Amino acid sequence: MKSLMLTALLGLSYLFVFSNNSDSAQYYYNKGLQENKDRLFAQAAISYDKAIEFNPQFALAYLAKAKVSIQMSRMYDAGQNFLKAYELDPGNPEVIQELTIFYFNNRQYQKCIEFAEKCVGCELTERMLGMSYYELEDYGKAEKFLKIALKKNEHDAEASYTLGRTYLELENGKSALEFYQKAVTSAPTRFNWLYELGLLYYNSKEYKNALTYFDKAAKAGVQKGNDFLENYGFAQIYSGDAEAGVKTLETVLNKKPNNKELLNNIAYAMYTTKRYEAAITFYEKLLTLNANDASSLFMAGMTFQKMGQKEKGQAICDKAIEMDPSLARNRQKKEMPMGL
Repeated sequence: MKSLMLTALLGLSYLFVFSNNSDSAQYYYNKGLQENKDRLFAQAAISYDKAIEFNPQFALAYLAKAKVSIQMSRMYDAGQNFLKAYELDPGNPEVIQELTIFYFNNRQYQKCIEFAEKCVGCELTERMLGMSYYELEDYGKAEKFLKIALKKNEHDAEASYTLGRTYLELENGKSALEFYQKAVTSAPTRFNWLYELGLLYYNSKEYKNALTYFDKAAKAGVQKGNDFLENYGFAQIYSGDAEAGVKTLETVLNKKPNNKELLNNIAYAMYTTKRYEAAITFYEKLLTLNANDASSLFMAGMTFQKMGQKEKGQAICDKAIEMDPSLARNRQKKEMPMGL
């Protein structure tokens, strides 16, 4: 009888302690939630630790501790706490989704895919799968999942941008332009996206559209360095405003005096837009820098022929061919030297 009574008393004592610990764990968990809401992250972390101390099986406390660890940039601690929450409650969709996002943000894309596939019904599943497959250079799967993600949320700028990049890799320029356009419409302050869209239009020879997005990128804050100014200047030339284009490019030449590649590109732009006198001016500058530049000499000869001075132009081309016999095929095919 005494043994039975002792067992009963011990059982009641255990239940009391367990109940008390559970209450204490819940108290500190709630305290941590409020502290986190008040952005007292360090204090919240201490409260979550106390909740876990009272109840080591408290999965939500581990989850909350993981989130506050991210706020404090303690990524290792965050990862360990997310995994502990998953160990204790592997069917919790919030835990799975948080782990999916955590692995993506830490560039562990294969792990991200592993947990995204477990996150059945999660809002971000296809988005995380698509963006992870893009990072892993599996563009076919990236396209598939990003298209689904955008059906869920057509205003997801990051997904639109990534799908645009995906189409570039798939060599589908038309679709790349479409989704870049969607991306910058949803996120009009992303100057790097605006600039890239301008470059896409430039490479598609839609120079006026290129200038539009170069201007938007500049207003949004893109750095107007030499590369930007070169692209802008040539877009001006090819869109019909040669005077403004040359003026823009001269600001680059002032920073990179006697840059042969830039001089050559300007000369060729003048040639292809039928501004032959300007083209001659730049080819002469190139020949001043290097009198043995056979390609520039050949182009100068071609330019004189376009200006109606055929005999003079042919003589110059002949001289260039003597210097570099390989240029003869360009005259025979009526083509420009490669690389110009």
